[in-house]
Amino acid sequence: MKMRKNIIRLMIWDLMVKKGVSRYDSIGRIPCFTGSKRSAELLKTSKEWINSTTIFVSPDTAQISVRENVLIDGKNLIMASPKLLNGYILINPSIIEGNIMEAATINGAFKYGRRLENIPKVDMVVEGSVAVDLLGVRLGKGGGYGDREISFLQENDAIDNKTPLVTTVHEIQIINEVPEEAHDHKLNMLVTPERILRID
Repeated sequence: MKMRKNIIRLMIWDLMVKKGVSRYDSIGRIPCFTGSKRSAELLKTSKEWINSTTIFVSPDTAQISVRENVLIDGKNLIMASPKLLNGYILINPSIIEGNIMEAATINGAFKYGRRLENIPKVDMVVEGSVAVDLLGVRLGKGGGYGDREISFLQENDAIDNKTPLVTTVHEIQIINEVPEEAHDHKLNMLVTPERILRID
């Protein structure tokens, strides 16, 4: 299973670079893709986003426009610190004094945010992905952080089975099947630069 997942990661990274929709330095990471800003803008139009007050977003570069939009829209942003070394950070849009682009970065989150001891209710979770399928099975970069983040939110009653679990990806990253393991958390919403896909 692990080898199969790694083969898929290598295939996606290679394909994205060859097609010119991601840079070579995205290999080994959640790929920052051409159109990531358009995906973030499309996500903003969804009823799930509009009805959200607090949104959790992974610290990946591909989701920086999502984090910016959370703050632009006056919503609370919760971000995982890289590799969860410093837990979870809350950035309140009312205290960033217009420095939205900086506050949406990893360094800016530490500057303007505060480390959370207790996790509040989260209305939407946005994770980065290397690949995903139309059943919502997600493949990350291999560290297991996305699944750990979702598990942590569930265990602390911050999310439930109705919470939108979202990823923003390029169409190339949607494949026929991602191998699924027992600890994997399925997504229920995929957003590309072209469309929003909701999964029952």
